[in-house]
Amino acid sequence: MRLSDEKEKELQQKRFIRKRVSICVIITLIFFLGFAAKLFMWQVVEGSDYSKIADESTSYTVTTDSTRGEILDCKGVGLAVNRTGYQVAFDRLFLDISKLDDTIISLTELMETRGEKWIDILPITLKDGKYEFRKHSADEIKTLKSKDFLDLKNSDTAEKCVKLLADRYDITHIKDKEKLRKLESVYYNMERTYFSNTNPYIFAKNISSDMVAVISEHMQGVGGVEIQTYLTRFNPSGSLAPHMIGALGSINAEEYEAKTAEGKDYGYNDTIGKFGVELAFEDELKGVGGTRIVQKNSDGQVTKIVQSAAAQPGRTIYLTIDSDIQRATVNSLKKNISAARANGLASYGTGNGEDCFTGGAVMLSVKDFSTLAAASWPTYDLNKYSEYGDYYVKLATDKKAPMYDRAFVGSFAPGSVFKPCVAAAALEEKIISPSTEISCSKYYNYYPTNPVACMGTHGPINMNSAVTQSCNYFFAETGRLLGIDTMYLYAEKFGLGEKTGVEIDEGTGILAGRDSTSWMEGNTVQAAIGQSDNAFTPLQLASYVATIANNGTRLRTHIVKEMRNYERTETVYKYDSKNPEVLNKVGVSQYNLKAVQEAMRNVVASPSGTANYVFGSYKVAVAAKTGTAENAGSDHTVFICYAPYEKPEVAVAVVLEHGAFGRYSMGVAKDMLDAYFKSKKTQ
Repeated sequence: MRLSDEKEKELQQKRFIRKRVSICVIITLIFFLGFAAKLFMWQVVEGSDYSKIADESTSYTVTTDSTRGEILDCKGVGLAVNRTGYQVAFDRLFLDISKLDDTIISLTELMETRGEKWIDILPITLKDGKYEFRKHSADEIKTLKSKDFLDLKNSDTAEKCVKLLADRYDITHIKDKEKLRKLESVYYNMERTYFSNTNPYIFAKNISSDMVAVISEHMQGVGGVEIQTYLTRFNPSGSLAPHMIGALGSINAEEYEAKTAEGKDYGYNDTIGKFGVELAFEDELKGVGGTRIVQKNSDGQVTKIVQSAAAQPGRTIYLTIDSDIQRATVNSLKKNISAARANGLASYGTGNGEDCFTGGAVMLSVKDFSTLAAASWPTYDLNKYSEYGDYYVKLATDKKAPMYDRAFVGSFAPGSVFKPCVAAAALEEKIISPSTEISCSKYYNYYPTNPVACMGTHGPINMNSAVTQSCNYFFAETGRLLGIDTMYLYAEKFGLGEKTGVEIDEGTGILAGRDSTSWMEGNTVQAAIGQSDNAFTPLQLASYVATIANNGTRLRTHIVKEMRNYERTETVYKYDSKNPEVLNKVGVSQYNLKAVQEAMRNVVASPSGTANYVFGSYKVAVAAKTGTAENAGSDHTVFICYAPYEKPEVAVAVVLEHGAFGRYSMGVAKDMLDAYFKSKKTQ
């Protein structure tokens, strides 16, 4: 029994040992299985992520430019196109930073000895051995003195800025003032554009092919200085439509932040649309940049490009503008403005057009309110335009303000061209009928503080004759009976004082009564003849007369006809001219509108009509209204019309500031119509 107990005890002990061994084996297996699983996760499941991290530790992603879409007219004629240019770029991955000062000085001197320009935005010049701020550079001076850079007071001098910049860029050892300024300018712009391993610095753009050869020869063996080809913007007819087309400029901090917040792909060296179509359709034109990933070894040497992605070009935009009509409009504005001024200078006294220098004109299609031409005079050349150049300074300081868009943005008193609106409103509100007569005795004195003088003494006159002969007395009394509130409600429906919906920047205008800061009853009679506070853009006036021609339906004005891919093989957007966007209907019966249209026809057809002497024998029937608006200096002359009268196709509005006499604004409209009907014949 005793032996049996001992054996049993021994067996139990062996079973216990085997159990412990089994547990240890199981634990060991679990450990190794867990470790194997982790290795699997690291190497297989998460391997690409860790590989990317490893790559990024020795690689740099550099963005390559996309090809910007082009802008064409309705027939495919280039208005803003691309052509190959050359630029000098610094690639930090290849630069010897210890020799960068010498490299910059050598390049600036090479460029300047051959009359080439490098990007120089530092708003400080060296004159007679002293540093001073560059004229017309208030914004850049403000940036330089801001907290992001030098943190200076507005009163601090250019000399102080130069000293602080030398400290900032560790170039205090440079004693030559001219060289110091050049270095500071380049380093300042490098900082402004965030020059880094992944963001090259553009030192100069649009250099000549001769300059390419010179730099290539002198920079041999200097790493990091590259001559690159790129596509630069070119405007084949740079002064044809600069206000509409717009221009490109360097992206600023606010624009960069706004675009990146939208998830858009922009770099610090990018250009961006600043105004016009270039700005309004920036997203469609820009395209998407590509990438190249450059790998460096532990010694900092570039070994190879390990990855790349192709850039995607932007879209090509076709405008509704017809270059032939646009050119005729620009040339006619120039011709008639010069003629008006010459007539004034040759006349005795003042107020005869001697101060006429500027104007604007617009032509719309009545079918869909597409813009066929829109010109502002004086114009300027987009190919010379640069946000930092001397040409820009010249434009900015010109008293005639050539960069101001007088066709889409400028607002001017309309004068008597406002009368058809008043006539339509008064007819619809039954204030008058087509046969109602008001006796014109030349001077309207219902409100002694707001007298209205007529051009003649017409006696009893109805609406048709009052429009035909532009009787102020008739419309002063009609406006008084109508009232300012009702008057401006109809004006709004006709689009006066309202935006037309065009895709680029436009003015809102001013509508008397609604937008006036103060109002007295007597002001109403002035408003009724197109004076008082009324001020409208030529684009609004063209939309207004097109609405009359379109039997009271106002459509959205537009300048984009269609968009295609860059190669122009695929249409991605096309304006549906058969189903144009209706903004509103004026709420005037066809009977009353017809009465107004007939009156506008008589402005041309009747021997007593104010436009008869210019358009009375014109080859196409025209309906029109002339206008003269009083202001400081010579009167503005305004003209609106549509043609052909029976089946309207186009509407025109012309404003000549201080033109004095209607024959000059009518001359512009006639040239525009000539160009339209000539272009139509050749289609």
